[in-house]
Amino acid sequence: MGCKMKLKLDLHRVFSNSDAIDAALREVLDEAIDKHAEYVEIIPGKGSGQLKKSVLRFLEKNYKGRYHRIEKDDKNFGRLFVHFRWK
Repeated sequence: MGCKMKLKLDLHRVFSNSDAIDAALREVLDEAIDKHAEYVEIIPGKGSGQLKKSVLRFLEKNYKGRYHRIEKDDKNFGRLFVHFRWK
């Protein structure tokens, strides 16, 4: 099947705008689903952890059942991986 697609979203540039965060998440996740990406790397940054928590809530509320699992990077607190499994 060749090289698996991986997408990346860095939220540093929109961290203070919740509508822009939601729009950026929807855009990258919809692209991942459309193109059957292996995973999406989301970088909410380290900070207080609030942005990471809001990303996790967004995923749970809007995309539950569409991704396989979420991996929290144990070496980098400011990074998440949303994994997909395609048949």
